[in-house]
Amino acid sequence: MAKKILIFSVAYRPFIGGAEVAIEEITKRLASDFSFDLITVNLDGRQKREENIGNVNIFRVGSSALGKFLFPFRALLAAGKLHRQNHYDSTWAIMANYAGFAALFFKIFHPAVPFVLTLQEGDPIPEIRRKVWFVWPIFKMIFQRADKVTAISNYLAQWGKTMGAKNVEVIPNGVDIEKFNPDFATQNRGNKILITTSRLVKKNGVGDIIEALKLLPENLKLIIVGSGELEKSLKFKVKSLKLEERVRFLGFVEPEKIPEYLWTSDIFIRPSLSEGLGNSFIEAMTAGLPIIGTSVGGIPDFLFPPERSDLKSGERSDLIPTGLFCEPNNPQSIAEKVKLLLADNSLRQKIIANGQKLVAEKYDWNLIANQMRQVL
Repeated sequence: MAKKILIFSVAYRPFIGGAEVAIEEITKRLASDFSFDLITVNLDGRQKREENIGNVNIFRVGSSALGKFLFPFRALLAAGKLHRQNHYDSTWAIMANYAGFAALFFKIFHPAVPFVLTLQEGDPIPEIRRKVWFVWPIFKMIFQRADKVTAISNYLAQWGKTMGAKNVEVIPNGVDIEKFNPDFATQNRGNKILITTSRLVKKNGVGDIIEALKLLPENLKLIIVGSGELEKSLKFKVKSLKLEERVRFLGFVEPEKIPEYLWTSDIFIRPSLSEGLGNSFIEAMTAGLPIIGTSVGGIPDFLFPPERSDLKSGERSDLIPTGLFCEPNNPQSIAEKVKLLLADNSLRQKIIANGQKLVAEKYDWNLIANQMRQVL
């Protein structure tokens, strides 16, 4: 008989990011062994209260501006009702946020039901701490009461341990290799196109890429895939730097269509100020792009520059390099790394080959789903 899992997640389709993609990809691959119910926020108030998407039954609660803030309590009530009907074998919270609080409250009332917490956070840890300072002791309980904690990077795993989690395992996010494989491209690759796929928020450093473009040859173009609160200010920056002919904002793009833009590009850049892991990097590596990133958060889990010598025992030294590090908040550093990749084709090809090999060995959703199968 299939085991029944109850998922708590603040967002889900049609509002989708890295964490939501992870839910979708993992549940799809575990359909033969598990049935999944998911409680989420009706973020815009226009979604169906109940529906089935793939292998997941969706239950949406709340529709007001306070939807997220009230989610732990509304989700607890909904979960109690569902549990009386379905008798869940485990609960699974996606991130130690409002969903984590909901799962904690459920655990308090149903201590015999195992509680799995997955850390997917991308915001800086100090910022997270600032946001929850007034409920800090309860926030720590999310980690302490979880029977199992999975983290998408070593960085987040260490954070989980410092918060009191006892049973922590690194299980990264992944990529659908076939979907991103460049052999499926239908367009010719461009020769001088930079691309970034990210939310337009401060932590992703998109403004630094725009400023770096000013330091690079005029035949280099930049594609920006994503939307966010900084869109207007970034467009103003492009205009003030007279780069309108070299920068293209595509806005939000459905995840299924992102490979098409990666295939037509040459270098992926995201000079993050913080990162839980960075799904976009993994997708770009799979698509056959050399990547440039910063040495923050979970990025060092997969980005090994030529000069990196701090690999721990057991890590694959034969996969160096898989990308290049640039400095945070430093457009000049970004420009230097771009020039290096354009000038050294041997290095570029080695990065591409190593990146694709690393993804196939560690970040295939099929492998990750099997890891989560054991956890759940």
